[in-house]
Amino acid sequence: MFPPDFFSRATCDRPQPKQSKCSRGVILSPCFVRNSGNLLLLLGLTCLSACAASDAQSPKPGENKPAVPIVAATVTRKAMPLLIRTTGTVQAYSTVSVKSQVAGVLTGVYFREGQEVQQGDLLFTIDARPLQAALEQAIANRSRAVAQVSQAKAQLSQANAQVIQAKATVAKDIAQAKNADVQAQRYSTLVNEGAVSREQADQFLTNADAQRAVVTADQSNVGNAIAAVEAARANLQSAQANVSAADAAVDNARVQLSYTSINAPNQGRLGKLNVNQGNLVKENDTSPLVVISQIHPIYVEFSISQRQLPDLKKYQAQGKLRVEAQSPHNTGVTAQGVLVFVDSGVDPATGTIKLKAQFPNQDSKLTPGQFVNVVLRLTEEPNAIVVPAPAVQTGQKGNFVYLIKPDQTVEAHPVVVGQSIENQTVIKSGLQAGDRVVIDGQFNLAPGVKIREKGQGEQANPDKQSGKGNPP
Repeated sequence: MFPPDFFSRATCDRPQPKQSKCSRGVILSPCFVRNSGNLLLLLGLTCLSACAASDAQSPKPGENKPAVPIVAATVTRKAMPLLIRTTGTVQAYSTVSVKSQVAGVLTGVYFREGQEVQQGDLLFTIDARPLQAALEQAIANRSRAVAQVSQAKAQLSQANAQVIQAKATVAKDIAQAKNADVQAQRYSTLVNEGAVSREQADQFLTNADAQRAVVTADQSNVGNAIAAVEAARANLQSAQANVSAADAAVDNARVQLSYTSINAPNQGRLGKLNVNQGNLVKENDTSPLVVISQIHPIYVEFSISQRQLPDLKKYQAQGKLRVEAQSPHNTGVTAQGVLVFVDSGVDPATGTIKLKAQFPNQDSKLTPGQFVNVVLRLTEEPNAIVVPAPAVQTGQKGNFVYLIKPDQTVEAHPVVVGQSIENQTVIKSGLQAGDRVVIDGQFNLAPGVKIREKGQGEQANPDKQSGKGNPP
């Protein structure tokens, strides 16, 4: 260690020349310190060597830095769709749980699990013998009811005939009563003249009274006959009602018998078979025999944010909106459909609203329960400003691009971006068609840096493979 006043006591043995500085600002002096001897000389030589090396590495005044190689693209104006991207779930167009409507032994199963069926295809058969017997009994009961109708009609005809006969008897007896009254009056006159006896006159008077009594009885018989007709008519109506009830019983028996054959109510894909042949099935059991899911067409249900609802209503009023669905693991297959349903309200818990799109699905690309990426196409911007997506960078103040100036330098130019579709980004403001922007090589850039567009096959960043293609 040197004492604290070692350097302060150093003196020169000769007149000191003018001091100089190296490029790092170190003061160089040729004097030798008396008490340090060769050691201080060695330190001075070391300092000179370091300064010389530093001066050799520093660029000379007026020397230019090399231009940074980059890949550039021209800002274009083109038609770009206005899209809403989200995820959704595939749902069957309809789901039918097939159950038995009658109890019995399952005698036949006529499909394979997972099979596609058409409406009306036979699926199951149930033992039909008990219901066939019930149908035959209902038919027999109807025949008996029809016979009762015929009998009631005959009784009504007979009662009508009795009414006619009773009325004829009344007419005859009235005529006889009138004749008896005439004779009684004539004999009463003759009695006063003394031509006949009182006994004879009284006899004719009694006969007239008897005839009037017969007429009264006959009129009562007519009323009884008419009542008999009404009774016969009511009996006929009852018999006819029995026939109608018998007809209904026959129809019901036929319907019950038809339930022993279970056909597909609609076309679709069958699920798992829940009851095997030979088992006893119950009427309208809680567990279905099989489930049919209709997948041609098919639905995709998805949700969008409530802030997108005004745009949705605006463009939906202009016509049907197209929807695309794509499996996340199968980017090459896209299904095309249309929007068919918008829910009546926004879910307050999530701030979203549910929508449904319908797809023909003739090639069965979509399967119920599947998660898919959904693209709702609202409209198309005919003159959007577009740049390749890699041109847009994110900084502390937001999005920007490196804009190429006429002197082949760049500046960080702020932009407002829209949607990105197929590696193309819409610029809402900040650029104009024809501007040139950097799309590869931004890692080495800063505002004011000189650039040159790289040639064919040249990398913009030698230390990193960009993989972004050649400049236009």
